[in-house]
Amino acid sequence: MEALQAIFGRRSVRRFQAREIEPRKIETMLQAAMAAPSAMNEQPWEFVLIDRKDSFERIMQVHPYAGMLATAPLAILVCGNRQREKVPGNYWVLDCSCATQNLLLAAHALGLGAVWTGIFPEKDRMRALSEICDLPAEVLPLALVVVGYPDGPRPLPADRFQRERIHLNRW
Repeated sequence: MEALQAIFGRRSVRRFQAREIEPRKIETMLQAAMAAPSAMNEQPWEFVLIDRKDSFERIMQVHPYAGMLATAPLAILVCGNRQREKVPGNYWVLDCSCATQNLLLAAHALGLGAVWTGIFPEKDRMRALSEICDLPAEVLPLALVVVGYPDGPRPLPADRFQRERIHLNRW
């Protein structure tokens, strides 16, 4: 799939078929995520693959917008490892956001559906996901990407371009 088609055609998918995702597709999504740009090439990301229904149940109890886990075969928790920081600050948030976007685009290009459910900066969600996934203290959860084969037709692309939001040189 052409890169621009993936960008313009990608939409959030929240209903999934009861069908496993092939390991090669999972690896390709993670390769795409790890190809993201990062500040000073820190590459602070870590990924936790979650496929256990009991974990899904626990997550749905603590995350008000994770109900789509009920039908999903896989969730990928995108995390930032603070020990990989070369520059102090929260650049891990930017870097891991780029990795998350690449992950979403790769899922779409592979014929899968996905949705980004926010974890950071919600402290309660961060704490809960850290506990559920047994994250070390230096690893902070950013996003939970729920992935699977779409159940039903894919949402149609939307034209979100708004010329009035473009400013040249100054406001």
